[in-house]
Amino acid sequence: MTDHEIPTEEAPPSEQAGRFARAREAQAKAVLEDYAEMIGDLIAVHGEARVADIAERMGVAHPTATKAIARLKREGLATSRPYRGVFLTEAGAALADSVRARHRTVVDLLVAVGVPRTTAEVDAEGIEHHVSHRTLSAFEAFLADKG
Repeated sequence: MTDHEIPTEEAPPSEQAGRFARAREAQAKAVLEDYAEMIGDLIAVHGEARVADIAERMGVAHPTATKAIARLKREGLATSRPYRGVFLTEAGAALADSVRARHRTVVDLLVAVGVPRTTAEVDAEGIEHHVSHRTLSAFEAFLADKG
């Protein structure tokens, strides 16, 4: 270990707090992206996304889904109508499309390197939110060369 490397347990509290704050922010963004993608999928199949259906498919309680949808609305990504459902704004639909495409790329790469499709689908749910644009571009280039 060099002089400028500080083990995590000896890092200044503000540095540790910053790392944890970034991790929480990334996790919150991943949840938001998952909800946008799910709402988009439900709209594509059913013409709307009801909170009960969103909660069921996300595997969460109704209040948890309601809280996430409220955040989507605050971020300008979704709207809702009384006695109807939740709908994505143009920005929300673009986010859902982007997340869906990123998911497909990660799944396709994992399958290309020998991961069974069912495992790749599960693993992509975590990877897709943390892959950088640069890495995603490399995945796409690899898949294009392989195809």
